[in-house]
Amino acid sequence: MPTLSIVNFNIVCATLGGFITLFGLVSYLLKEKFYLSEALISTLAGLLFSPHATNFIRPLEFANNNEVDLETITLYFTRLVLGVQLVLAGVQLPSKYLWREAKSLSLLLGPGMCVMWISTSLLVWAMVPNISFLFALAVGASVTPTDPVLSNSIVKGKFADKNISPPLQKIIIAESGANDGLGYPFLFLALYLIKYTGDHGQGTSGGAGHAIGLWFYDTWVYVIILSVVYGAVVGWIAKELLHWAEERHYVDRESFLVFAITLALFIVGTVGMIGSDDVLACFIAGNVFTWDDWFRLETMDDSLQPTIDMLLNVSIFMWFGAVCPWHQFVANNVIPIYRLIPLGILVLLLRRLPMVLAFHKKIPQIEEIRHAFFVGFFGPIGVSAIFYLYVSREFLRGIQVNGEQREDAARLSEILNVVIWFLTACSIFVHGLSIPVGKLGFYLPRTISTAISTERISASQSMARTEDTDTRPHLSATDNRSLMRPFGSRHTTRERDEVSSSASWVPRSIVRVGQHILNDIRQPAEKVMHGGDKLPRNENDANKDRSSDSSSSPPRRSSGRPEISAPTDARLIGHAIDDTHGSTETAEDADGPRINITSPVNSPTATRAASPERQGNLQASVPASRDVSTSRQRTIRFPDDPHVAPPKA
Repeated sequence: MPTLSIVNFNIVCATLGGFITLFGLVSYLLKEKFYLSEALISTLAGLLFSPHATNFIRPLEFANNNEVDLETITLYFTRLVLGVQLVLAGVQLPSKYLWREAKSLSLLLGPGMCVMWISTSLLVWAMVPNISFLFALAVGASVTPTDPVLSNSIVKGKFADKNISPPLQKIIIAESGANDGLGYPFLFLALYLIKYTGDHGQGTSGGAGHAIGLWFYDTWVYVIILSVVYGAVVGWIAKELLHWAEERHYVDRESFLVFAITLALFIVGTVGMIGSDDVLACFIAGNVFTWDDWFRLETMDDSLQPTIDMLLNVSIFMWFGAVCPWHQFVANNVIPIYRLIPLGILVLLLRRLPMVLAFHKKIPQIEEIRHAFFVGFFGPIGVSAIFYLYVSREFLRGIQVNGEQREDAARLSEILNVVIWFLTACSIFVHGLSIPVGKLGFYLPRTISTAISTERISASQSMARTEDTDTRPHLSATDNRSLMRPFGSRHTTRERDEVSSSASWVPRSIVRVGQHILNDIRQPAEKVMHGGDKLPRNENDANKDRSSDSSSSPPRRSSGRPEISAPTDARLIGHAIDDTHGSTETAEDADGPRINITSPVNSPTATRAASPERQGNLQASVPASRDVSTSRQRTIRFPDDPHVAPPKA
């Protein structure tokens, strides 16, 4: 008997695999045509499948309904993604890039990060009620680093290739990779001071001096410097080993391509075991690994690394959409929603942009002011902020009094959870939609302006035609219809303008159909046929019309349509003299210069130009002695020529 096995593993595999498959079918359309980022789409998908919506992905059940275990899973997931991403980011940089661009990077990573940290902390301190400045420093430090995952989605793709120069792309990648690991000093300065000085230092001893000592020794030496040295050594050893194996043909192509990813996993594991900064170590190792540019050039045209990058991006942001505390943005004890939304807007605008505008003249890669605005605005908050959030919450859980978390530590933990998650969500949505909205705002006014200009030009031309029509001699209704029939129009320009102005919101085809219907209803007795003639009311009227038109109207063709007669005020420009018709005029008697034109008797021109009666006369006038295949001469004279003498009387 078959049984259903609806367990979390099967649900997650089906959901994740199905979404990535469907996303892959339209990925080029979404990313290269609509400029939507993977992070935004994946976060929305995670929210859709989360317990807040369809409940397909239930993250809390994966952690046995334990909030602490769920935070630990999220922390380790972010460590894995950041480690792999930063090794790949380091590999993408050219040879000795960190050394050659040390001046620009020192400005962005030194004074730049300090300004970002202080400005964000001031905004948090001003907007979050009942918060100390020390707490605000901890919150600001968590969102100071720019996210390498979201930065990669900005500096890659068709938009980046068209609008961002390669040197600017490289400096953005280098800064976002390096400042992730350098967020530890800013964060732990605030955390150590809170632990040893907050709430009168309950549960601890040593005070502020001990906190500063730990910050120098534990953070700068053991976490920052050790991770840099370890990453450089491991990266250099890995490069030499791969050179040695490749020269002897010991390594196959698949292992060669995946070497950087396995190196990232090794560094994350080993540095995590010694308790140092695995994020910074991965970035340094990736850059040293390609110090001679050999591995980067060998794998430049390979698609394995971008594929792994895409899978990690989609997976981590789907997880973020599922575990994000969306309900706490509205219902929390930290900050009301009317303060939280302005905080998100101000942080995105003032966290990074003033710093870049202040230093952009000293950074050669930022050539123009518009580049400075771009770099200043696109400093996303993403995976690295969530990483530091759970590092902080793990540290704050260790501040206890009598076996319970200290009150100020619990308060800061709640503030961090609400504010950092909200700022991360704001960055994902705002930076994910900035390019498509900017494109729409750039092209939409131009499209509307073009449409309005075209409409104005069309209207002015219509008015000009109307004025010209009014100055012409009055024509009868029949002549008017006859003249308008070749253009397929049954109404005057003034009538069309009135209809267009009164129903400009209706499509033109519908306006035309409605106008024809209204015209037929208003004039039922003068219903217009397809040829332009009016139907007679009865047989007597028809006979009268035939008798009255027989003497004045031109002969009708078999189709029943009247031929257009020549204008009555026409001036004769010239006429032809056919020598074959017995004309007695000679060249000297002609009143103008003559042009002799030869054409066959049975030429199509003569047949088309003459009526049936004229054709019969022409055929009868041709002498029998002449061959019909011979040509005949015609003379055209122009009496208006001033050099021609007036004709003889």
